[in-house]
Amino acid sequence: MMRRLLMMSLLCLLTGNALADQTPVRVLATFSILADLAHEVGGDRVVVTSLVGPDQDAHGFDPRASDIRRMSQTDLVLANGLGFDPWIARMVAAARYKGRMLTVSDGITPLMADAHDVHDEQRSAPHAHATDGAADPHAWLDIGHARHYVRAIAAALADIDPAGAAHYARRSFTYIAQLDALDADLRARFAALPAHRRTVVTPHDAFGYFAHAYDLHFVAPAGLSNEASPSAASLAMLIDQLRQLKVPVVFFESFADERLIERIRQATGARRGGLLYADALAKAGPASTYLGLMRHNADTLIDGLGAP
Repeated sequence: MMRRLLMMSLLCLLTGNALADQTPVRVLATFSILADLAHEVGGDRVVVTSLVGPDQDAHGFDPRASDIRRMSQTDLVLANGLGFDPWIARMVAAARYKGRMLTVSDGITPLMADAHDVHDEQRSAPHAHATDGAADPHAWLDIGHARHYVRAIAAALADIDPAGAAHYARRSFTYIAQLDALDADLRARFAALPAHRRTVVTPHDAFGYFAHAYDLHFVAPAGLSNEASPSAASLAMLIDQLRQLKVPVVFFESFADERLIERIRQATGARRGGLLYADALAKAGPASTYLGLMRHNADTLIDGLGAP
């Protein structure tokens, strides 16, 4: 028994030394949600940083010289793709980056801006887009696509760090199980909403994948980017339609300009709903992780839509 304990202690010591000697894989994500997924998969074998941090808008990001230097010292760069972070190509060229580059949305069939809601023909709710025909980049707002992201990240890390392959596989398996459980819970909760309480008004057109996953109908005055703005005629038409539908609540988004959605709220008589997160994590609080963000959005929507 004593010999067995000594052998186990020696094994633990050797394993601890190996982990201590292992140089972490340096991962640079374009925005905070990807950084969180990479951290969940990589654990203590990776050091993850994000170009666009929590509560920051990736649409208008302008890389600095320090960002270029950071990229040149990175083992793995994670980008979303689908037009969300197009500036990453310029950074790769400027840094003369030779490391591994992963676009996590590769292999996903994107929704198009004029095809978010498969139920449009059966509903009278408006579905206007400022960028019809463009690919919607917000694929992470469907948990099924987040699973795709996680698997892709785990495979890329295993390629760079073969000694950690089992570690990445184990962590991704555990995390995907959490994603599956959350997805099942959200499907059950949204299924309980009546048909007349499934129209959601938000500032910009970010929630198409969420709508598709949970059979909701999102309406936004602006397009896929927070920087887009509607014409006066299209905004007036949207307000008229929302009045006719008697939409009871409008929702706000983190770091989106509230003036447009507040104008719609006042014009329609709708009440103010809670705050949603689409393009970035929160710096603190429930939405500071991807799982927390998805749960927070669901709680906020159900509280607002389910209220009498």
